[in-house]
Amino acid sequence: MRKKKIDHNMPIGKLTRIKDFLPSPDELAIADEAKKVTLVLRKESIDFFKRQALLHHTKYQRMIRELVDRYVEQYSRQ
Repeated sequence: MRKKKIDHNMPIGKLTRIKDFLPSPDELAIADEAKKVTLVLRKESIDFFKRQALLHHTKYQRMIRELVDRYVEQYSRQ
């Protein structure tokens, strides 16, 4: 009998689809109040937001802030 290989990248158990609540990049170009923090992100992530900010004529830090705010808003309601 052959031993079954376990793929650790595959999900285990029943999958459930959830609604995508994350906003698209163009929805992140909204101004609001903020508190300054230090945050280390991957270069690829920063480059993505910089490209999107150029496309939508806004600042990339503002887009990241809006993304975090929407994440908090989504999970604060639950």
